[in-house]
Amino acid sequence: MVEKLEIGDISIEVTRKAVKNVHLSVHPPDGQVTLVAPTDTRLEVAHAYATSRLGWIRKQQEQFRNQAREAPRRYVTRETHYLWGRRHLLSVVERDGKPEVIVDHRTIHLRVRPGTSAATRAEIMHAWHLQVLHDAVPAIITKWESKLGVSVKRYFLQRMKTKWGSCNAARKTIRLNTELVKKPRDLLDYVVLHEMLHIREPTHSPRFFDLMAKNCPNWAEARLELNELPLPAW
Repeated sequence: MVEKLEIGDISIEVTRKAVKNVHLSVHPPDGQVTLVAPTDTRLEVAHAYATSRLGWIRKQQEQFRNQAREAPRRYVTRETHYLWGRRHLLSVVERDGKPEVIVDHRTIHLRVRPGTSAATRAEIMHAWHLQVLHDAVPAIITKWESKLGVSVKRYFLQRMKTKWGSCNAARKTIRLNTELVKKPRDLLDYVVLHEMLHIREPTHSPRFFDLMAKNCPNWAEARLELNELPLPAW
């Protein structure tokens, strides 16, 4: 059950779970605030804790407000697009035939039928992004399965506004933000590791962060880099 706390102009979603400690988070891109508390935590106790962290919450939200955002894409020739953290120019070619996307060193070639709308061009690009991720993700999962001793039954790709990934530990499934295709590959690796570790350790406990440090010593730098990159223009 999700409850709401209202502290001034800040709204906080409160969820009770079988955890030992309170976990307060501010999520990109719009600074949504969530608080996970042990199941027996009274709402007034959660309120007092959140109030004590108001300064930190506002600082995090201010950082997200000031974070660079991508300009809305029109899917026209010479427009900038990113793939695995590298800048590419888009080349749009109208011709009869099945739509397709081909990438070379610095150019993404989008081939569409004459008169194809910007919305349809966006759908074609998104489908291509999904395929690129489907080509990359399974090998990363396999690598971490052997190192972590866990098994992922299924993964999902989806547009996500407030998270880079999520995990259902009970079902052994993970979800990944499709925007990761635009970020450096090592950041995708970091997010997959993060979510897969939640199968072993569902909460952000000290043990979870010990495991992160053991398997990815620079995880804090990766998280910072990911959260400082331009946000999608949604």
